[in-house]
Amino acid sequence: MKKITITFLSLIFLTIGCSEDFTDIDSIGTLSDTQLDNSKGVNLLLTGAYSVLDGIRQNSQGNEWGRSADNWVMDVVSDDAHKGSTDSDQADLFELEVYNWATGNGYFLARWSVLYAGVNRANAVINLITNSDDPASYDLQHAQARFLRGHFNFELVKIFGSVPLITLENYSNQEFNQPNASTADLWAAIEADFTYAKANLPGAYSGDYTQRGRPLSFAAAAFLGKAHLYQSEWAQAKTELDIAMSGPYDLHPNLVDNFKSATENGAEAIFAIQYSADDAQSKQGNATGALNYTIGVGGWCCGFYQPTQDLVDAYKTEGGLPQLDTFQDTHVDSDFGIASDEAFTPYAGTLDPRLDYTVGRRGIDYNGYGAMGGKDWVRASFDDISGPYLAKKNVFTNGDDANIGVGGWGQNLSGLNYHIMRYADVLLMAAEANVELNNLAAAQILVNEVRARAQSMATVKNAAGADAANYDIAEYTAPWTSQDDARKAVRFERRLELAMEGHRSFDLRRWGVAETVMNRYIAKEGETITPFAKGQSFQSKHTLFPIPLSAIDGSGGVINQNPGF
Repeated sequence: MKKITITFLSLIFLTIGCSEDFTDIDSIGTLSDTQLDNSKGVNLLLTGAYSVLDGIRQNSQGNEWGRSADNWVMDVVSDDAHKGSTDSDQADLFELEVYNWATGNGYFLARWSVLYAGVNRANAVINLITNSDDPASYDLQHAQARFLRGHFNFELVKIFGSVPLITLENYSNQEFNQPNASTADLWAAIEADFTYAKANLPGAYSGDYTQRGRPLSFAAAAFLGKAHLYQSEWAQAKTELDIAMSGPYDLHPNLVDNFKSATENGAEAIFAIQYSADDAQSKQGNATGALNYTIGVGGWCCGFYQPTQDLVDAYKTEGGLPQLDTFQDTHVDSDFGIASDEAFTPYAGTLDPRLDYTVGRRGIDYNGYGAMGGKDWVRASFDDISGPYLAKKNVFTNGDDANIGVGGWGQNLSGLNYHIMRYADVLLMAAEANVELNNLAAAQILVNEVRARAQSMATVKNAAGADAANYDIAEYTAPWTSQDDARKAVRFERRLELAMEGHRSFDLRRWGVAETVMNRYIAKEGETITPFAKGQSFQSKHTLFPIPLSAIDGSGGVINQNPGF
């Protein structure tokens, strides 16, 4: 078996070459493949691959917040979220929000470097098993590593488009300096990994395979279906998503159950990053989301990741149904420009109850901490573009102390899991595939399943125990007969259900509507958040992040930049 020295502290950043000597000389503190070729060694390497899911690793490059595995930064470049806080805090992120993108921005480099670290760690596991004296004994570990590699490569393609494909052979030969691969080759590699995982992962948690942070075969089918969906391969997507829906998954009775420690690994969890609250020393909490808490309660920091007015407006209903074409015509009343000690009259119209589990609004209970206090809870002036709203998903619920760290920044390191994929997402992806195949009745049933949960779940209450707002939501009863109308309804439902979970930007991009939707949003958002939209525009080049300048420079020009940058 060829000897390859493994060290995660020294796994080469993709674009930097290495000498032949490096593969022949053991680095201090490393273990060889021979030493790792046992059950303990393989599992330790696999744990290392899982560990980079959260975006935290040593020797990371770029802005640390840009490594966020929950993709909250991607929401900031969509119509769902503002950067939050003051405009001057995290200036690099402000530049992303106003579409002033420089290729040297540290947010691009951060996500690039950590995702390739994930690819390399998965390759390390696969390489060790492949060259083992008894590879069949590690079938389960091999399948998990293939799933993880598929995920990391999927994220790279979603964010950057045509990127280098680091194969097992590249890893084995330490040939990391690779050119951009074709999207066809990238998708083929991603599909192959998820297909292998689907065939070799168990279908249930049992025996020695009980940790809910590990994927099932049905999860691999869901991700494979998603990969086909992103390529507009509707029939293949439907096949795989149908398999996923036949698995042991279901919707929680209450949407909010997905964001509480006692129920976060329930039936709706398909694949989630397993966070644990701590004192900020072990970084087991959601460290890359540590900016995203209100200053209103708990002594938290720092008021980033604020929902947009446009998102709030999307939750208006008429006859219990969303205002698909007209939601931007009028606005839900906001308290932007109104001090906390000044009077404010909340919106009296009908709203989807999911709004107040997603967005913190003035006068509405904020995750059990009392009524959101308006401007005093927002870390921004009225001259900043952040707006008046707060994020609620993936923020602690009062009394759920298991998810709140202690001491210094530890109190910001949430122990709440992040759902890379949950069952509602699968239902709506399956609905989308059915619409494109013109199976409109099937698509309607799937959308109504998601809406039925929102209709029956407990709503946010005021201090008197009544509904906190005028909630009204209904299922679609009139049969869908227009493919265009059905498509519009499915896409809108994805926004309502999955808002502030890191999906919106990717959806707009793959639907080919990002430029139209975003420029309409930019024009409308400034009607209520008056400092917003001072000359910025969304251009076609913004449908992908630029490849980091340092990666291109380090490659000696082997890697090509995305168009427009």
